[in-house]
Order: sequence, then C-alpha cells, then structure tokens
Amino acid sequence: MNIEQARFNMIEQQIRPWNVLDQDVLDTLVVVKREQFVPAAARALAFVDTEIPLGGGQFMFTPKLEARILQEVQLKKHETALEIGAGSGYMAALLAHRGRSVTTVEIVPALKTMAETNLANAGVSNVTVELGNGARGWDQGAPYDVIVISGALEVLPEAFLKQIKVGGRIAAIIGQAPVMSCNIITRVSETGYDTVKVFETNVNYLADTEVLSHFTF
Repeated sequence: MNIEQARFNMIEQQIRPWNVLDQDVLDTLVVVKREQFVPAAARALAFVDTEIPLGGGQFMFTPKLEARILQEVQLKKHETALEIGAGSGYMAALLAHRGRSVTTVEIVPALKTMAETNLANAGVSNVTVELGNGARGWDQGAPYDVIVISGALEVLPEAFLKQIKVGGRIAAIIGQAPVMSCNIITRVSETGYDTVKVFETNVNYLADTEVLSHFTF
C-alpha cells in the first residue's frame, strides 16, 4: 500500500466531500499519521471509511467523522481540550496538534495503555491520558475551551455544560440508534448555551452512560 496515496485518497474522496473544507484541518490530517493509531491487525483499514475495532467493544470513528468534529469545534492554538473516550489516542492527537493541551479520559485500562503508547510513539507530548469514567463529566482541569465526547449519549449530562468556558464548545453525538445528531453546543454566557445540529450519524454509545441529570435544549 502506498500510504501517502491512500491518505490523499481518504482526504479527497471521503473527508472533503463531507464538507470538511478547512485547510488547517486537512493539513492536520496529513501531519498526524492515522496509521500510527490503528491496531496492527487492522493497519490495512487505516484509511478506509469504516469504524475500526479496538477491543473491549470499542471502535475508532470513521475518518470523515473525526475530521468533521475537528473542524466543527474550531480548537485554537491557545486553547485546552477535554476528550471523553481516548480509544487509540488518535482524536486526542488531532486535537493536540491544533490546541495547547489535551486531557483524554478512558474507562478501559487496556485502551488507556494503547492510547499512551500510540501518542508517545507519535511524539505527541501535550496530551494527558487519564483512567476513569468521564461519561458524566470530568472536573479535573475544568473549565475547558473544547470538549469532544467520542461516543454517543442519549442525553448530555449537565456537568459538561459547567465544564466549558464562556465561548467554549462541546461536540456531542446525542440520540437513540439509529438516529443520532452531532451537536455543537457553545456556551454564550454564564447561563446561556446555543446548540447547532451539524449532521446525523449512528455510533456506539459511550461506556457507562447512565445519566444522573438531564438537560433539555
């Protein structure tokens, strides 16, 4: 496999047609090598439009979904990000390339180890991988400028709303299979939030998504 040709094809045939047109985002997809974050047994699928199994019932998002989320949250160089669901570490690496620092939280110990190993091997030094259940929010390091939830939720726990700064953005896939929407929630004031549904999708739920309090948009 010609890796660079496969990467080019992924960007031009999957990602750009999915309305990912921000050149900085497209450049990030070239710099951060997706194949370094794919399990060895699935390396041939690194640039294919499919979810890649990571073990433990967890999957990597498709490349176009990762890229679209990265574009929509508009992370800036001075900003900090929180990711819930580290997986292989790839989304954290993308965010780390765009922002100042990233905290990513993983509930599965083996995946925490995988993410840490992949990030270290890729030379990414501004990501901290935490072991824990972030499905109801993550206080450590809050408030953040951006929160990316790398798994679906039936509803968004209110804790996340309190853990972003005014002006901050949350990317959350919310709904019930097979109809889910990727929402970008922007905190516009101490008490105000704007929500935009940017696309529909269907992905696996975040592990342990029991919700203690509901927030209605």
